[in-house]
Amino acid sequence: MTIATFRLAPLAPCGRGAGGEGAPAMDQRQFTKNLRQNMTDAEQLLWKHLRAHRMDGQKFRRQQPLGPYIVDFVHFAQRLIVEADGGQHAGAAHDAARDAWLQSQGFSVLRFWNNDILLRTDAVLEAIWAALHAQSATSPLTPTQVVTKD
Repeated sequence: MTIATFRLAPLAPCGRGAGGEGAPAMDQRQFTKNLRQNMTDAEQLLWKHLRAHRMDGQKFRRQQPLGPYIVDFVHFAQRLIVEADGGQHAGAAHDAARDAWLQSQGFSVLRFWNNDILLRTDAVLEAIWAALHAQSATSPLTPTQVVTKD
């Protein structure tokens, strides 16, 4: 499986700074709930388009724990993670290690700057749609069983 990270050209940095890792003294479940209740504007906009099977009938989950991390959005069937990044993520070595771990678990990671999500929403949604369909085209087909009466 080929793993690719897609980024649009960055605009000015912005964001809340909470990527889910290094959670404070609360447990991961409570921290995840807190992230869902306090999404950035970019995450809220993206979730509006991804929730309730709105993107081509595909199911995404938001603020989902995966191992030691909490990812912004995940499509489990396609093993696709979508991250909304603020300025604190610019060139972060921490993100590279995180992506490497997620990729070792069989996930592809798409990262978009918050400003791109807010200002270039259609381009971001097209990139997500293309990633979903590129993976569908390369995933092995399960053989169908043909029953014949003799």
